[in-house]
Amino acid sequence: MKAMTYARYGGTEVLEQTQRPIPKVSPGAVLIRVKAAAVNPVDWKIMSGGLDGLMDVNFPVTPGWDVAGVVEAVGFDTPEFEVGDEVYSYGRRDTIQGGTFAELVALPAGIVAYKPAILSWEQAAALPLTGLTAQRTLDALDLRAGQVLLIHNGSGSVGRTAIQLAALAGARVIATASPKNHARLRELGAEPIEYGTGLVERVRALAPDGVDAVADFAGGVLEDTLAVLKDDGQQASIADSSVQSHGGRYIWVRPDVADLERLSVLVEDGLLSVDVAQSFPMEKAAGAFEASMSGHGSGKIVLTEFSS
Repeated sequence: MKAMTYARYGGTEVLEQTQRPIPKVSPGAVLIRVKAAAVNPVDWKIMSGGLDGLMDVNFPVTPGWDVAGVVEAVGFDTPEFEVGDEVYSYGRRDTIQGGTFAELVALPAGIVAYKPAILSWEQAAALPLTGLTAQRTLDALDLRAGQVLLIHNGSGSVGRTAIQLAALAGARVIATASPKNHARLRELGAEPIEYGTGLVERVRALAPDGVDAVADFAGGVLEDTLAVLKDDGQQASIADSSVQSHGGRYIWVRPDVADLERLSVLVEDGLLSVDVAQSFPMEKAAGAFEASMSGHGSGKIVLTEFSS
């Protein structure tokens, strides 16, 4: 099968299209023919060697954790799925090797969910890691109706999802973003403000008594967070582990099919939308990584065209 792989750490120059064996389908697993796979910053951070001290890597690596596709085969004793089912998943495993940037990927059935029919393949691939990260962050903050939540990097994919989930929970949401993204964040349910110098004053202008919770999806903002967070407020970050020294929670999302199904219900009910900024064919994965590295997208970057 065709797959994008790299045999050593490095930049996009190490990424190439190769031929890899079709994955074996163990008992309790499903083989998925990939229709779309999302690009996440963690993909190119792993490729660069940035997580070498955290996760085992077996070269050659096929990157990718998000996937949407069609069940090609099922392992023994896998009654949850049948060949032809449309599914999606956050397919992270503890060892980095066989990812989703390939024609076929095998995953444990316990981390695979039925794809919401309302979503395109690209949208479905864009949701799992983003949605689960936002949901886990808000669960950690124990956000309640009427509270004020500040989101750092509201225009990123996780931030956009978190805005919608927080608004559904009845919270008032203030979110940082560049001015070009403010209109979209208002549509999603946030009060957008510009990030950078003067952020504390802008937050205080909207919430003079401070905010009840802060979700950091940017990193490098701890000082601003502490300046606007109430004394009994809660904070969580996906980008800065130092929040743990200030009573906060450092979030590392895990595959969780029950939580993914929670998101599916919201999508099917029309309460949660997914923004896809760009789509690249699989063989152009290096360009997709470069677009992700630029950090200027207005939604998720997705790979398609996996099969000839």
